[in-house]
Amino acid sequence: MPIRITGMNSGLDTESIITALTQKKKDKVDTYTGEQKKLTWKQDKLKALNKKVNDFYNGTLTSMKFSSAYSKKITTASNANAVTVVTGESAMNATQTLDVIGLAKAAYLTGEKVKVGDKNASKTTTMAELGIFSEDSDESETKTLKFKIGGDDQDNIEVSIGKNDTIESVLSKLKSADSSKTHTKLDFNYDEGNGRFYVASKEMGKAASFEVTEGDAMSKLGFVVNAAGTNYIKGSSAEIVLNGTKYTSDSNTFEVNGLTITVNEEVKGITLSTKQDTSGIYDNIKKMLKEYNDLMKEFSTLYNADKAKKYKMLTDDQKEAMSDKEVEEWEKKIKDGILSGDENIGNVRNALKDIMSKTFEVTSKDGTTSNITLATFGIATGSYFSTDENEREVLHIDGDKDDTVSSGNPDLLSAAISTDPDMVQSFFMQLSSTLSDKLFNLMRGTEYRSMFTIYEDKLMASQYSAYTTKISDAQKALEAAQDKYYKKFSTMETTLSKINSNSSSLAGFFGGGQ
Repeated sequence: MPIRITGMNSGLDTESIITALTQKKKDKVDTYTGEQKKLTWKQDKLKALNKKVNDFYNGTLTSMKFSSAYSKKITTASNANAVTVVTGESAMNATQTLDVIGLAKAAYLTGEKVKVGDKNASKTTTMAELGIFSEDSDESETKTLKFKIGGDDQDNIEVSIGKNDTIESVLSKLKSADSSKTHTKLDFNYDEGNGRFYVASKEMGKAASFEVTEGDAMSKLGFVVNAAGTNYIKGSSAEIVLNGTKYTSDSNTFEVNGLTITVNEEVKGITLSTKQDTSGIYDNIKKMLKEYNDLMKEFSTLYNADKAKKYKMLTDDQKEAMSDKEVEEWEKKIKDGILSGDENIGNVRNALKDIMSKTFEVTSKDGTTSNITLATFGIATGSYFSTDENEREVLHIDGDKDDTVSSGNPDLLSAAISTDPDMVQSFFMQLSSTLSDKLFNLMRGTEYRSMFTIYEDKLMASQYSAYTTKISDAQKALEAAQDKYYKKFSTMETTLSKINSNSSSLAGFFGGGQ
């Protein structure tokens, strides 16, 4: 922008005069800038709200359309310390008998003492010093350390050692070696303080277990099972007998007919009881209603908010005259009321509210059919006049201990689940499907709206671009008007300068003749 120096000859405050003359054009720039910023705030609010609607639609609401949300089962064990059970959807309602015959173990060997004379061997002790090789043996001579895996003669970990190998280098070879067939590895360690090797299977069970083989080198390094066998735990699989049938596992966990059974103790005569988990069904329904309530409260809060009409968008000049806190509080008023009376929110809120009051046909366990509503299960909104405006669409479950409004009422939902869970399932699956279908239609893509969106995001993006163009055009018009006035005042100043110059010359002429 050029540097403008005016008023030198006229003495006028031309800057203020031109600002006043072009104020209407400046107001237009400020208006469009403010409206675009306000649109951005509205977009941000709607985008955040749309995410919550989508989370509800794709999450809890979708799962409640399917029977798996109501097929919750639970298994209790007569000895909870000995066994834990996770119940899958395919598990049958039954009472079963379980004997835990044995637990899975990992093989573990505590090696015999490795000595040089009377002292424990150190990690720097060589194989020759241990007497595995004679001092005059050829350096190319080797011996083999061998561990059989899983009782299979064809699956062995074998390591070759030489006279100059130290315990440390042997340990390194053993740690990196794997078996010839299954590529199983073992854990090895050498404790210098105790002068012993320690060997362990990496996993429990027979397949991952190991056995030591005989040999001079193995013996000299302490890889032997003592006569009593007390230094060796043989790897074994877990074994249970469920309803008279034996099952084995390389871990302590069994998968049997929908049950995941984990055993912790060897105990016989355990009773497992599998039945419908009525509390699980209740919790899923309660979760869906809570998420629905949270959405409805937010819809109402946004829709019923004070429009804050007296709070206009601030210009940069107005902000400069205010403190940061004053600006923040002023703009918060506008943001809080920016979606007040919004048509999109009103449509979604009313549509969901209408569906939650619908009647659905169900068949009871006695074969009779009837048309019921949420009220049949003691689920309804609170009293209109005693409920806050933004919570009038909130649904309460009678007997819900977490709800102060309805906790004292009879628990009709739990009673219905206990006596006729299939009827409850039928109702809520229909309700969830209808609710889901309605949301899908409300979020269907159009010329002005993207798919899975409750507001006209495409239209708003177009409006934002239009404001950018308006701001640019208004700014150019403002600058053109300012330039026009500056040129006029500049011409006036130039003329005044010439007049002043001529007057000075004339005065000098007459003054010089005296």
